[in-house]
Amino acid sequence: METQGPEVSFTLLSMFHDGGAFMYPLVLCSLFALGVMIAKFYALWAARRSSLTIMDQVGELIEKRKIDEATKLAEETPGPVAAILYAGLRRVQTKDLSSNDVEKAIKTTGTIELGFLERGLPILATVSNVAPLLGFLGTVAGMIQAFAAIEAAGQVEASLVAGGIKVALITTATGLLIAVPVNIGYNYFVTRIDKLIVDMERGTDRIMNLIWDLSAPRAVGPQ
Repeated sequence: METQGPEVSFTLLSMFHDGGAFMYPLVLCSLFALGVMIAKFYALWAARRSSLTIMDQVGELIEKRKIDEATKLAEETPGPVAAILYAGLRRVQTKDLSSNDVEKAIKTTGTIELGFLERGLPILATVSNVAPLLGFLGTVAGMIQAFAAIEAAGQVEASLVAGGIKVALITTATGLLIAVPVNIGYNYFVTRIDKLIVDMERGTDRIMNLIWDLSAPRAVGPQ
């Protein structure tokens, strides 16, 4: 039990060394992807958490026609849904009830927030595509090494080709081991972003309904 840790560490270092030069960019890709995935998971978790509460809280204030309080709450709450609500409520607060202007302001805010939500996804997509290619490139390099050893020796022996085949297998396996979880994470984040987009659209509908209610002429009763 006491030697298990050092043995595992030694094995990993040996595999890294035996994988050759292509192991360095593969490890670099894995570190980049891991950092992006951790940051992205936290950012989307926080955004989703705030969207679940801000919608109900602002909705209650809107129903009570407490526009100033709703605007302040949306301004102080982080997240894309709160930003959408604030963009619309700010127009209502300034008595700018033109539906076209409000839609334009909300659309601009939504585009900015969507860009923020999608930040980092191109890195994950690139890593999931590049890592297997680097692994396959290492495979080609390993096979070239194996055949070069055969050519130099003038005969085929298992010991001559073992090194090159080992490089090929290690780099291929490493590339696939990096690409699979990164691809899963990418699809997971896309799904989470789609849910946030739906929440943003719900917030837009709520603001537009408020503007239509405030802009609609009130029925005048009999004098």
